[in-house]
Amino acid sequence: MSAEDHSDMIGAPFLTVAEVAERMRVSKMTVYRLVHSGELPAVRFGRSFRVQQAAVERHITAARYEAG
Repeated sequence: MSAEDHSDMIGAPFLTVAEVAERMRVSKMTVYRLVHSGELPAVRFGRSFRVQQAAVERHITAARYEAG
């Protein structure tokens, strides 16, 4: 993560992995996979991860699929 990306996260609301999973309606394991693959940026505090709420919303928007 670049210094510029890191500065964007300071002061932003963060969600726990469980909160992200609930918001995305997926399992916590799926959130961990997204974090470890780099698809969902996260910050590590000790042994737990926190994800910026805006990053979750961007991921959901980017993942939208329109059938047709």
